[in-house]
Amino acid sequence: MSSIIKSLRVLFLNCILLLIYIGLNSFTLINDSSKTSSFKFKTIIIDAGHGGKDPGAHGSYSLEKNVALAIAKKLRRALAEQMSSLNVIMTRTDDTFIELNRRSGIANENHGNLFVSIHCNSSPEGTASRANKQKGVMLLVYGFHRVKEQLEAIRENSSIYIEKDYKTKYASYEENDPTNRIITNLYMQKYRKQSILFADLLNSEFKNSDNRPSIGVKEQGVLVLAHSAMPAVLIETGYINNASEEDYLTSEEGQSEIVQSIVRAIKKYKTEISF
Repeated sequence: MSSIIKSLRVLFLNCILLLIYIGLNSFTLINDSSKTSSFKFKTIIIDAGHGGKDPGAHGSYSLEKNVALAIAKKLRRALAEQMSSLNVIMTRTDDTFIELNRRSGIANENHGNLFVSIHCNSSPEGTASRANKQKGVMLLVYGFHRVKEQLEAIRENSSIYIEKDYKTKYASYEENDPTNRIITNLYMQKYRKQSILFADLLNSEFKNSDNRPSIGVKEQGVLVLAHSAMPAVLIETGYINNASEEDYLTSEEGQSEIVQSIVRAIKKYKTEISF
């Protein structure tokens, strides 16, 4: 009986692989359509990380959830002023806890063309003062689990444990599930190129316009990006547990600089994907 079950599983996976193969050819056309005149870049999703009972990382006097929301609101205002044709959707506009799968649900329901998640980073030493403390921006795009490369993903994904029935909701993220590997790889094939393009543009703006140090663009298995059916980037705007970075992240000047770098990157991204 066990051999029959194994054979059925192999047959089932082969069927999925065939469908994936056909789908990939279709998705090539979808990707190519972003270069045609019929493509409309019109909706951007702004996701302020954490919120409510999930404070995120903390500095000596501030919380990630509040900094992320302040930057997200400023970004919405800047886009309304400078790119008024864009439809801007926020996953949260106040200090509310929004489940990770609901954030991507909001993005998908509104047919977003780009998902931008705003966060603050934190290094292991906490708020202790010391020389050469970690600082700078980092851009994350979704990548399937990699050994020894999951510290940031684990930190960002930790809020799932606050959610009710999280084991049931996120069961499909089991690393050893072959079906999950196939689906995840399909997602990466479809959106990886555009996500990395936008992340590279962001990185360039932060470094060249704001003279910000940067850790660069990283691929990690961050759940908030995983189910967003569109190009998606998580922006770690700085290390909130670094005193100088915390002052920058909480200041009007610092937040405005961050926002303008994001806006410039969005403008360039729109130009890159459209004729």
